[in-house]
Amino acid sequence: MILYLLCFILLLIGLYGVITKRDLIKIILSLAIMEYAANLFLVLFAYRKGGTYPILEEGREIAMMVDPLPQALVLTSIVIELGITAMLVALAVRLYQKYNTFDITKIRRLAG
Repeated sequence: MILYLLCFILLLIGLYGVITKRDLIKIILSLAIMEYAANLFLVLFAYRKGGTYPILEEGREIAMMVDPLPQALVLTSIVIELGITAMLVALAVRLYQKYNTFDITKIRRLAG
């Protein structure tokens, strides 16, 4: 239970960073923290104490196994998060080239 609570606290830390920070790079890092908290929650959800790997072999009893579906979802999620983070960093670089700042309030003011 404590692991779920720590995962939720990690999600709240990322949400706090997204809401309160003005620097684009810090916002991108906060989004990444939120994404990793969601991945951690999925992995924790699939974990079973004493579970074995989900490969059936001949002559072996079917025992309590770990669910492989959330692990596959996390692998897919990591790839999607990498693409989103790369896009956000590219957008931040282009905004910096145009406005010479990463501060959101200054970019809004300069946009006119």
